[in-house]
Amino acid sequence: MSPDLLAAPTTSPLSLYRYRDGLYAADLVTAALVEFDFFTWLAAHPASLVGICAHFGFAARPADVMLTLFTARDYVRRDGEVFHVTPTGREHLVAGSPWYLAPYFAALKERPFVQDFVHILTSGQPASWGGARDGRDWHVAMHDEAFARRFTAAMDCRGLYLGEALAAVLDLEGRSRLLDIGGGSGVYACMLAARHPALRATVLDQAPVQHVSTALVAERGFADRIDVVTVDFFSHPLPPDHDVHLFSNVLHDWDEPQVRHLLAASFASLAPGGLVVIHDAFIDADKTGPIAVAEYSVLLMHASQGKCYATTEYDRMLRDAGFTDPVFQETVADRGVMTARRP
Repeated sequence: MSPDLLAAPTTSPLSLYRYRDGLYAADLVTAALVEFDFFTWLAAHPASLVGICAHFGFAARPADVMLTLFTARDYVRRDGEVFHVTPTGREHLVAGSPWYLAPYFAALKERPFVQDFVHILTSGQPASWGGARDGRDWHVAMHDEAFARRFTAAMDCRGLYLGEALAAVLDLEGRSRLLDIGGGSGVYACMLAARHPALRATVLDQAPVQHVSTALVAERGFADRIDVVTVDFFSHPLPPDHDVHLFSNVLHDWDEPQVRHLLAASFASLAPGGLVVIHDAFIDADKTGPIAVAEYSVLLMHASQGKCYATTEYDRMLRDAGFTDPVFQETVADRGVMTARRP
């Protein structure tokens, strides 16, 4: 057991997480303001998500992410299903106001990420990861071994902080076998194994991530307790004989149909009494924030097929899959964990 896995840092990296995770939010505001004059239209025509998508030709997923960000920032507010421009939005984002800021933002309209969001909003398709010139979104890039190694290493360093906090709050008393679905480097499985000496685990991911996973699990001293298995979890059933399923920072990479598929597969594989664990960044139940997660959702929407989901959205999808008793609690760095049980 590595004692480092049980230790938290003495200082908080929260501001650094927020710098990185909120990187693209300003570009989405710029696209909406300059390319679509979104706020001027909405001020004159309060509308639902469906109505907004119909008028602008937006796809639902990126439009939902955009509206969640604007609500969190107090540029719009929701009244039932209808969105309205707030006083702040009317003074600064609506044409005709003496304080209209569109010309100020227009100086940035040629930024590549602004143009990415114009395409994403109207197509629903992600852009290339990090604005790379090769045009590959994250899902395609992960099939390249060199990219997969770099990305997995990046998520591994993040997991050292997030995983310790997850392990500190997650009650796995009496549990014996964990399946870490889309587990990447295996850092979360290692954290939980360090916290629970009787726990065995399997890290499940797609090729070519398994080479990184196997090496890091061994480096951390868990090769005898944690197996690494390569499976396409969209085309194959999940392996049986595990009483805990962990989705750590995985479901946010996928649109709702794929999330529902994975939760249904989890339900089918778990025995009665099994526990499903979603560890992620969660939008508030009423989708008014928090601002940091709304901004992170923009980053995910840019380069993946997913977004950050609200606690109410996960609650509904878990129950629809057959799970019961969803419970949410916060951890660190704008993250949290939701658990539910298979009856």
